Formats: sequence, structure tokens, C-alpha cells
Amino acid sequence: MAIKGIEFKSLNKYEDARGWLIELYRDDELPDGFEPTMGYFSSTKAGVARGPHEHADQNDGFIFFDGDYELHLWENRSGEPAAYEIHQVGRDNPVFVIVPPGVVHAYRNVGSTDAFVINVPNRLYAGWGKSESVDEIRHENDPASRFKL
Repeated sequence: MAIKGIEFKSLNKYEDARGWLIELYRDDELPDGFEPTMGYFSSTKAGVARGPHEHADQNDGFIFFDGDYELHLWENRSGEPAAYEIHQVGRDNPVFVIVPPGVVHAYRNVGSTDAFVINVPNRLYAGWGKSESVDEIRHENDPASRFKL
């Protein structure tokens, strides 16, 4: 990986006769300075993409454990070398990925069924009591954007 600050942690899946379990994250294994403050679970329809967008201050902590996704990452921070990466993540490669501010990111469900993702960012969406502006710079609807899937 060429993009500084991106952290991938493989997730272990434990199976037995009852089903399976994946430990999402542990506070004692998170990098210094990354402290999730909320979490949400989302479903993405087959063939659909979310993003590309970036954050000014927020780190995203994505947990891909289901389905088949392409995760796209673009370096967009001043002073950092240009880079673009695509990672195959999901059921066959369950991972916890931390995306720092200034890294444009998007993911697309490349599977044939709806699939789930968990996000545990280190900032509250729209701030405390949802009283602040949302920390998102959206690129998906900008025809002049260089961030294309």
C-alpha cells in the first residue's frame, strides 16, 4: 500500500456448529489517536457504489465482513505523493480499514446480492446533537472530479 495512514487489519472468522463470529475491533489493538465515537451498519445493493468522498477531520473505520466489495482509495492530501489503490474486501477478505482525513474513498458492491458494512468513525455525524455541519466533501456528482469509479 502506498497511501500513508491507511491501516488494514485482517479479521479472523471463528466457526463452529452454531455459526460464526468475527471480532470487529478491540480498543487495545487500535492505532494511537483513533477512538471510534459512533457506529453504524449499512446495506449496499449489488452493483451500487458509495462515494467517492473525503473528510476534513474525520477518520472512517470500515469493517468489511460480508459480500464482495471493491474499496477505492485516492491520496488527496497536500504534500503527499499521488496514489490510487483498489482492494478486494468482504466475505473472502474480512478487514478493518482506517481511512484518514484527506484520503478520498469509495466502495462498490461487486457481488450479486445486497451486502453489509459497519463504519465506526472517530467523529459524530453532524456533531454533538447533530448541531454541526457534516464533515464530508462529496465527489460522486461532480463531472469534473478526477475521482471516478
